[in-house]
Amino acid sequence: MRRTALLTSATLLAALLPTLAAQAADDPAPVPVDRFEGEVPFANPPEGGLFTWGSDTDDPPTLRLAARDDAPEGDQVLSGSYDISGYGGFTHDFAFAEPAHDWSAHKGIRFWWEGQNNGKKIAFELKDGGANGEASELWTTSFTDDFSGWKQIEIPFTDFAYRTDYQPVGGIDHILGLTETWGYAVTLPVGAPGRFAMDGVELYGRADQSRRASVLTDAPVYPVKEGGTATVEVTLATTGSAPVDEPVTVAYETPADPGKDYVPVSGTLTFPAGTASGTTRAIQVRALKDKAAESAETIPLKLTVTGAKAPDESPQIVIDAHGLPYLNAKLPVKTRVADLLSRMSLAEKAGQMTQAERGAVGTGGDIAAYALGSLLSGGGSTPTPNTPEAWAKMIDAFQLRAQATRFQIPLIYGVDAVHGHNNLVGATVMPHNIGLGATRDPRLAQRTGAVTAAEVRATGVPWDFAPCLCVTRDERWGRSYESFGEDPALVDSMETIIQGLQGAANGRDLKDDDKVLATAKHFVGDGGTAYGSSTTGTYTIDQGVTTVTRQQLEAVHLAPYRTAVDRGVGTVMPSYSSLDVIGDGQGPVKMHARGDMINGVLKGRMGFDGFVISDWDGINQIPGDYTSDVRTSVNAGVDMVMAPYAYRDFRTALIAETEAGRVSEARIDDAVSRILTQKFRLGLFEKPYADTSGAAKIGSAEHRAVARQAAAESQVLLKNAGGVLPLKKSQKVYVAGSNADDIGNQTGGWTVTWQGASGDIVPGTTILEGLRDAGGDVTYSKDASAPTTGYDVGVVVVGETPYAEGVGDVGNGHDLELSAADKAAVDKVCAAMKCAVLIVSGRPQLIGDRLGAIDALVASWLPGTEGAGVADVLYGRRPFTGQLPVTWPRSEAQLPINVGDATYDPQFPYGWGLTTLTRVPEGGATALKALAVAAAVAERTGADEAGRALVTKARLIVQQRPVTAASAKPFAEADHLLLTGRYGKAVESLLAAYRAT
Repeated sequence: MRRTALLTSATLLAALLPTLAAQAADDPAPVPVDRFEGEVPFANPPEGGLFTWGSDTDDPPTLRLAARDDAPEGDQVLSGSYDISGYGGFTHDFAFAEPAHDWSAHKGIRFWWEGQNNGKKIAFELKDGGANGEASELWTTSFTDDFSGWKQIEIPFTDFAYRTDYQPVGGIDHILGLTETWGYAVTLPVGAPGRFAMDGVELYGRADQSRRASVLTDAPVYPVKEGGTATVEVTLATTGSAPVDEPVTVAYETPADPGKDYVPVSGTLTFPAGTASGTTRAIQVRALKDKAAESAETIPLKLTVTGAKAPDESPQIVIDAHGLPYLNAKLPVKTRVADLLSRMSLAEKAGQMTQAERGAVGTGGDIAAYALGSLLSGGGSTPTPNTPEAWAKMIDAFQLRAQATRFQIPLIYGVDAVHGHNNLVGATVMPHNIGLGATRDPRLAQRTGAVTAAEVRATGVPWDFAPCLCVTRDERWGRSYESFGEDPALVDSMETIIQGLQGAANGRDLKDDDKVLATAKHFVGDGGTAYGSSTTGTYTIDQGVTTVTRQQLEAVHLAPYRTAVDRGVGTVMPSYSSLDVIGDGQGPVKMHARGDMINGVLKGRMGFDGFVISDWDGINQIPGDYTSDVRTSVNAGVDMVMAPYAYRDFRTALIAETEAGRVSEARIDDAVSRILTQKFRLGLFEKPYADTSGAAKIGSAEHRAVARQAAAESQVLLKNAGGVLPLKKSQKVYVAGSNADDIGNQTGGWTVTWQGASGDIVPGTTILEGLRDAGGDVTYSKDASAPTTGYDVGVVVVGETPYAEGVGDVGNGHDLELSAADKAAVDKVCAAMKCAVLIVSGRPQLIGDRLGAIDALVASWLPGTEGAGVADVLYGRRPFTGQLPVTWPRSEAQLPINVGDATYDPQFPYGWGLTTLTRVPEGGATALKALAVAAAVAERTGADEAGRALVTKARLIVQQRPVTAASAKPFAEADHLLLTGRYGKAVESLLAAYRAT
């Protein structure tokens, strides 16, 4: 039936009566925005229209215009369905090329919504000011779907609050002016499939001064020491900074029965008509001295505003906790932990075990309401603008919220800084771990960790979800570049990065302003999952099943964690994957549920004394309902759960399970003790706020020099026929290829956003820019379409585009082949001149069919922001010294292929890497025999540096001969022997490889 018929419905009339009664006689007629009769198209910016969005490919909802007999307006409604795990929704943007809309004359916006009575919140957002709909300020509110059937949702503009978790371009004026409105957006609920219908979006009512003027306070929380005075600044702000037409008054008062802790206040602040926007008044509350030790006390300051919009929340004065033993920095950490734990309620303990996403907590009110222990930024979850100052300001604002809790336990904030502070634009971005593994330089790995820690801590972040200690065993895995390599001995050797991040193994350096808590991940076996075993969406190998014998588990996947524990790593993160240990009778079990591994091996046998943090929603992958997931994971030994958007549900379930006895209080106390221990070690109780004294070094020349060295040492020279490399500055060089001048491609995934992106996404130097800066005669043609005559040598830079995690799995829209454009560029340049081909990628690419036409081949991995480091080795400023951290296969059919395999015939073996040192050792088999004797002596006498040098000489001798099927296996095994300190055996293995060529 049409709307005329609907209006005869008693139910609908009852719903409409309050709205009709409230409408003033002189209110203007409603102004339609969307009727969904086809007048608004489905489109994408910069065109005007409706478009969807989400955190990954599965999260955008499906929209359609549907004919409905019960449509509240006209004949059609906007209908949709969704199943969102991260975030998702839809937007109506007004066209960029047309003027923005002026909504300032109206009281609010309303629309019809078909309720499903699911109790979920739906966020509704306005786009205000700025250049266009995608570069505007975002203002948000929400409504709850707690009804069935059609209901008109009416939202006054005074209900909208400025979004603090995300802004596309940064603050414009922080005022909801509505004179330049660019549209609206709807964010749909997460966690379960759903559907919706919407109709009749329109503006209603007449604006009044309370919409044009606002009263703001400078903070939500005001901590004050006993005996001190808190000053609350109250500011008048208006649309367009115009003076107010009418007086604005602010009545204030604290509770009248304060006891002996503070002096109560009350009064009125007046902003007369004509007061300028930005005028500030102050309210002061004085705390009294109290000799008794006690926890913090929160005093609400009630504000009653007339003539303007009141602050979104009442300010809170907090008299700091004082005199309690846990606050005494001179006491041992163990004593402080025990004292604080003894005072905490179960609800407060559960809060400490809960980690939420920054985007989910908004301005942070839930931090105190739920006593949250931790926040994180997921990949791409950044403040706006994305600057060091904005990071520090954001985290300080969250820490301020934690001061409004009884014991003022500071938050521990975590980020995925997996190759530098990669979330921050302008940070120094290092090569990914696969490149660091190619350097074979533990000291350099430690320096990269130190630079990362310094830049991360300078933005207020004390915790890094790195390093990944995965041992990658199949390069079809989309996370293989997060690994140092396929050999556990190589991974073990690069764990010096933990000391770069944390400092001393005993944790004494964690309180320093250039150190962060490190995380060993993903425990255990994430790099060993079988192709086709993934349990997640369209992933093929990531988050799948690792099937191993007990011996393989110990030797390959557990070995790096023994070293990490010995190095004092502060936290460990379980893997999404499942572990199936042959013969244990359990079958595949998700790692978040494996108490035998977390409690038994990690905490028990290895003696890990830090805390275990789950992966993002990791417990949700355990079979069963959410309550059983909580119980199973916590009982298995997970101490803190990353429940990004479900943090309330997690905390509620954990409390209920503990009260029911299904999770013991002893387990809770153990988890919270571990968490508090690290917070005390980090010095967060004494210094919860950001120490930005090191911010000037973020992206500094000093830090970039470390990244440049790492990029240079990570380059692996696989072939160099005729000595094409190094280049000479006198040569005319023709540069081509998709990755020559693309800093997004050379930094890869986990750069600014989770998946990374092609293009100019971060400051730095591309490989092309590095070549030009080196002073050579360089011509560039990306697709090799420019004439190729007259050049001495070509450099073709090809490879992958960014991806992360299972999104990058081979078979999930990815393969190990070069793109058609890259193949064409290689073919054209290499047919016209001598050529060097650089492969910028997170894993080997199949190049065998073109290898004969290529003079020089370089595995460039993902070198980070310092492309000049690549140019350094191309032009000979530094020698090529890198070695393959993984086996380079001939074909995908060979995968998985790894050092130690019984059958081993790769294109290039693990450990391969030619050099451009001026002198390569000579002498053949005779020299190798002598080196074997000397290396055995070095091994017996503990002369590790000499032993490594002897093995390197032997390797260079062997590499003067081509790789054969017979020589590849002993050659690769020699590098494993070297990394395990068996220098004599390593040279003997190289001698065997030499004889087999």
